[in-house]
Amino acid sequence: MFRRIFFLMVLFAGIAGQVRAQLFYSGTEYGIILGGSQYFGDLNDHYGFKFIRPVGGIFLRQHLNPYVSIRGNLSYTKLGYADRLSDNPYNRMRNLDFQTDIVELSVQSEFNFRRFATGEDGRRITPYLTGGIGVFYYNPYTEWNGKRYYLRKLGTEGQNLPGYEKRIYHSFSACFPIGIGFKYWIRPGFNLGFEVADRLTLTDYLDDVSRTYIGTQNFPENNPNYPNPALHLQDRSPEVIGPNQEPLGRAYKQRGNSQTTDQYLYGIITLSFQFRVYRCPSYLQNDFIEE
Repeated sequence: MFRRIFFLMVLFAGIAGQVRAQLFYSGTEYGIILGGSQYFGDLNDHYGFKFIRPVGGIFLRQHLNPYVSIRGNLSYTKLGYADRLSDNPYNRMRNLDFQTDIVELSVQSEFNFRRFATGEDGRRITPYLTGGIGVFYYNPYTEWNGKRYYLRKLGTEGQNLPGYEKRIYHSFSACFPIGIGFKYWIRPGFNLGFEVADRLTLTDYLDDVSRTYIGTQNFPENNPNYPNPALHLQDRSPEVIGPNQEPLGRAYKQRGNSQTTDQYLYGIITLSFQFRVYRCPSYLQNDFIEE
């Protein structure tokens, strides 16, 4: 899938190089991003939409020609999910949850299906495909006994122990936005857009869940007056199954699905302003290929 994204980006750049001599206008758009986000991963493995949160950000869009644009984005959202929202009985028994702030910096190519030029009659709206690459910050946390705990530091899947180094994850990862949208110029230099783009990522620990439990023996609780939060947060099934059932957190028992990485989706509205609009002389407009 990543190869397909790379191919699309190269294709867009090639088209831009071939038609750059036919520019109707150029310039940079300055815009804002508003919308919603949804996480998909080990805690939301059936693509539910029960934890949609606001997205906000800013962007710059550079028009290479009437068919191809490059957009740089800076955005913020909060992701999260909880097993109690799942319809899967095993997930509800597992009883894990997380939230995380997401700060994303990304670059996307936009390929218009139709010639689009703000201020040009008859070229007012177009659908487009988008693909790109970015980096984002995340740090999953949960609440327990009224206090917030950041899960990466706790090493809930053994990250702080010898022999589990492959499970260590960091606070930054790459993402690959890919999606579809449409744009519409309301008046010359003032554009409206709508876009839905999934963010494929390179991490399976966006939710702090990926592989297997490592057993309660690896989370000693030496003082009952000071409970070890890692012990209680690596396996939260005792909170819901009761004292007469065996907890899920036995060593080597599946905790998540390491065969897939986590994702998050943006559904956004874009509003942008272009302060300078360049018009092509009328004798050159006849050279354009009409649709």
